Amino acid sequence: MKNLIVNIAKKRFQDATSQIVHFVDNDEANAILNDLDKYPHAYVLACLMDRQIKAERAWGIPYEIFKEIGSFEMCDLEKIELLDLKSIFNAKKLHRFNDKMAEVFHAGIFDIQKQYAGNAANIWKGKPSSSAVVYRFLKFKGSGIKISTMATNILARQFRVPFSDFYSIDISPDVHIIRVMKRMGLVPSNANNDMIIYKARELYPEFPGIIDFSCWEIGRTWCKPRNPLCDNCIAKSECEKII
Repeated sequence: MKNLIVNIAKKRFQDATSQIVHFVDNDEANAILNDLDKYPHAYVLACLMDRQIKAERAWGIPYEIFKEIGSFEMCDLEKIELLDLKSIFNAKKLHRFNDKMAEVFHAGIFDIQKQYAGNAANIWKGKPSSSAVVYRFLKFKGSGIKISTMATNILARQFRVPFSDFYSIDISPDVHIIRVMKRMGLVPSNANNDMIIYKARELYPEFPGIIDFSCWEIGRTWCKPRNPLCDNCIAKSECEKII
């Protein structure tokens, strides 16, 4: 059993405090996305956009809408007609699938208003179980298990939102995490996403998603697709270097 990747993740989680998360390379956009008190809906809507395009582009969409309408208050977002939102998405080329994702964005606004009294923070209010929060994200149009666990994981791991447990927060396999886990020999080279998820559950059942950020960081910083920097990697002592 390899524990280094878990120990790295656990130490970072234990030492961390709520922090500014750098979703995009724009301080004003990050300020909105990080303001869970005033703009919790910005975070939720950005999560729903994070599919089939680069993460930085997806997370920047709420800010682009804010710039277009001059506000990001829920009372103003609710006034946007779907056709107008589609026009904004297409004119600014916000996503790879502009009409479809405009519908997801619009439905997200409607659901936050209807299901959570216009306050998206009610999704995670009151120290709920991790399964409850994942389930609430799953109910949004366009959200699957990957988006839902990612959204819950970031709330727990980086925003330090209190949960009663972390059991249902799985790892969210992206290209970096898949590459790192395969190269380390944690999973075979032909492993699918389900195998990666269940390996993370085996490694740390109490909080499988805790290793998400560490694997992602290793993949972005050292375990690059080409010319990996193995000698400098923080996981080199337990990596099988299957390249």
